[in-house]
Amino acid sequence: MQFKNAYFIIGTSYAGKSTIIRLLAEKYKGILCEENYHDRFFSDLNREEFPCLSYTRDLKDWHDFIRRSPEEYELWLDGVAKECEILELRILKDLMKEEKPVFVDTNISAATLKEVAAPGHVLVMLADPEISVRRFFERPDKEKHFLYQLIMEEPDPEKAMENYRRGLERINSPERYARLLNSGFPVIVRDDNRSIAQTLEMAEKIFCLKD
Repeated sequence: MQFKNAYFIIGTSYAGKSTIIRLLAEKYKGILCEENYHDRFFSDLNREEFPCLSYTRDLKDWHDFIRRSPEEYELWLDGVAKECEILELRILKDLMKEEKPVFVDTNISAATLKEVAAPGHVLVMLADPEISVRRFFERPDKEKHFLYQLIMEEPDPEKAMENYRRGLERINSPERYARLLNSGFPVIVRDDNRSIAQTLEMAEKIFCLKD
């Protein structure tokens, strides 16, 4: 199935995906599917079908979350992405019944998007991998603040922070960045000298929404 009226943005953290997808949905009066828009299914997930997503739902002690090795963290996040893709594709099938454009900040892989997205309907937005690691705890985000507090509660907070940052480095590696950069889709790389309006205009042109 091809999602002909859906526009997808994939990429790295801190690249501006959520801002641009929201502005596009507002400007073109479309349906907004923000990051993790599949969360409405969270409480009903089957643990056998979705072991990675249900891991945090069923977690008894959140300190176990931040104590995992960088390798375990990477494997879990890769599993989460695959499971999110399953849920997102199910949601999008229903949304295609609407007559409005759908703008999606997505976990769907580049390989799958090549099969389900219409030509010219996928944009990759990238930020320097180091930014995602260095600035992870800087956002006013409740979840990130919660994780930071857990790390500070550890017997050795400095060691715990280093362990967690090593996990972030694995999922924000230059190799993963290169795969997205060379995915075959148009790319916008974060530039702090470029305004949000300019980035929005670039996205509109890529999606052929603006002449």
